[in-house]
Amino acid sequence: MACPVQSLCRTLRTISLVLFYYVFSIGITFYNKWLMKGFHYPLFMTLVHLTIIFCLSTLTRHCMQCWTGKPRVVLSWKVYMYKVAPTAMATALDIGLSNWSFLFITISLYTMTKSTAVLFILFFSLVFKLEEPNPFLIVVVLLIASGLFMFTFESTQFNLEGFIMVLLASFIGGIRWTLTQILMQKAELGLQNPIDTMYHLQPLMFLGLFPLFLFNEGLSLSSSEKLFRVTHLSPLMSSLLTLSAGGGLAFGLGFSEFLLVSRTSSLTLSIAGIFKEVCTLLLAAQFMGDRMTGLNWLGFAVCLSGISVHIGIKTYYNKNKGPTLRQISSKSPELELELPLLRQNGDEGEDTAAEDEDEEITLH
Repeated sequence: MACPVQSLCRTLRTISLVLFYYVFSIGITFYNKWLMKGFHYPLFMTLVHLTIIFCLSTLTRHCMQCWTGKPRVVLSWKVYMYKVAPTAMATALDIGLSNWSFLFITISLYTMTKSTAVLFILFFSLVFKLEEPNPFLIVVVLLIASGLFMFTFESTQFNLEGFIMVLLASFIGGIRWTLTQILMQKAELGLQNPIDTMYHLQPLMFLGLFPLFLFNEGLSLSSSEKLFRVTHLSPLMSSLLTLSAGGGLAFGLGFSEFLLVSRTSSLTLSIAGIFKEVCTLLLAAQFMGDRMTGLNWLGFAVCLSGISVHIGIKTYYNKNKGPTLRQISSKSPELELELPLLRQNGDEGEDTAAEDEDEEITLH
């Protein structure tokens, strides 16, 4: 049994990691909304962020290689286009549509609608047989769908165009995270480290989003006085510096999510995501002027209860019915997709490779 000092240290570490995750997750949400008030080029902003994430991932991989002395994985073109491209396309559309929606909707409506991504992640997990169906999933779907309906019902700040964009982004996000889980679980690809995954995803994400950017923003951006038609260098540098700050936040968000899960568990990330959404709504109402009625808050509470039920069900099944890592490793290679993305760390800091049970990550 761990001594009180060790328990206190673990608790403080977990709180620090959660707060670290909140800084980037909440920060990039408010950053995107703030930037879209005066900079109406969300797709260009996303392309800049993808470029920065790729550069930072490349630098991090180089530092890791120098530190460990081991070369990082580099996929062949055939494997890259066949295995990575679908995930990259889905990720690019999810992020692009999410950023685009900030031109039309409030942070609260975005946060609420984006929380429905768990429904689509659940749906595609069933389609790809990453999760077994059970009757409780009907309750989860009904709670989240009912909560979304109450949140948007007679809302004075409701915008249909932005709402459809976020809902479509959530749908594509379900495909994105399912494909990401499959991609990172493929042992022969060697992309278990998210830094390597981010490094390989960014170029294809950029190429996938670039035609959409040219069609929607290319002409207006080329004639904008804020960027390509600037008469002085300082406004251009100011705009690029502002966009670069968002790229740093985007990279930090991916890194903080991985750090939180790897040091605690996916359950901690899921629970932290619920409280993060509550904090986001409270901050939006306080500082951004978002208006929410009692029915809106009730709908949000119903939606969160559905997400909580989903987390509880996954935790129960993982602890009581999931095969152990040893059992999985002794089975045929065809069961590779059922391997967990990351294993929960042992509470005592011991070697628990033969004892840890399966646990899938619920990503937000």
